[in-house]
Amino acid sequence: MKDIKRIDIHAHVTAFPEYAPPFKWGGRFCSGEEVIKIYDEINVEKGVLLPISAAEGQLTPMTSEAIKYVADKYPDRFLWFCNVDPRAMQNDDKTDFGEILSFYKNMGAKGIGEITCQIYADDPKLDNLYSYAEELDLPVLIHISPKFDFGYGIVDELGLPRIESMLKKHPNLKLIGHSQCFWSEISGDNTDEIRNTYPKGRVSDGRIAHLLREYPNLYCDLSAGSGANAMMRDPDYCYRFFEEFSDRILYGCDICATTNTHQYEFSDFLDKMMAEKAVSEGTYKKIVRDNAVSLLKL
Repeated sequence: MKDIKRIDIHAHVTAFPEYAPPFKWGGRFCSGEEVIKIYDEINVEKGVLLPISAAEGQLTPMTSEAIKYVADKYPDRFLWFCNVDPRAMQNDDKTDFGEILSFYKNMGAKGIGEITCQIYADDPKLDNLYSYAEELDLPVLIHISPKFDFGYGIVDELGLPRIESMLKKHPNLKLIGHSQCFWSEISGDNTDEIRNTYPKGRVSDGRIAHLLREYPNLYCDLSAGSGANAMMRDPDYCYRFFEEFSDRILYGCDICATTNTHQYEFSDFLDKMMAEKAVSEGTYKKIVRDNAVSLLKL
């Protein structure tokens, strides 16, 4: 479907690749130019650059200002989210984030994220940030972790009860779910042992389907190995999932390193899906492009 250009909801770059430290597993964060080269190979028109403000799990946190700088260099290829750690400034649940978030929104930020700090998914400080995001109509993209002192990401238990409480409390908050702990919940046989991995095998309706049916303010980010695996592990379920929830699924890549290849495998899966007419063209277009246009008011 080369005539339908994709929008990547989940992109990361370094503004200064010459200063970026290498990852121990190889590669480093991509520059804007390197991401654009990949985009040209997988039919992506634009990507949403996500800063990472929390220290957890990061060699080099990315500031909103640096991400805005890259987006401004390539306005035809990048959009951007701002990011504010919910512990910032006063480190309590009464911090006024209205001024800083309004400032970023007026500068062109389309949302907030990726939220990766290690606090509970319903922590009062995060609840407070959600209130401002809801008021300003800024979507929030979250990374979910299984426990504390475990890399990065907001913490929730099996079944995502804390995420559900926030969806219920903030009905006008547009929350975008992401990570292994989110996507493992696609299947009803999820367990504590496998929830932060890339489970294999057939899928039966899990918590994600339940939450999507119950809460119209939940969206799904297909990026990274987690989103790709959730779809490719059971293509028949994937096609049904795509059709039922076609309005709230967002294509993404999450290219973090110059050595990443998962984006190519998932792109090939989507191309094959369309070649075989496994889903409708309308559904495909919503997922890879139109939902992002609508959500971000492009």
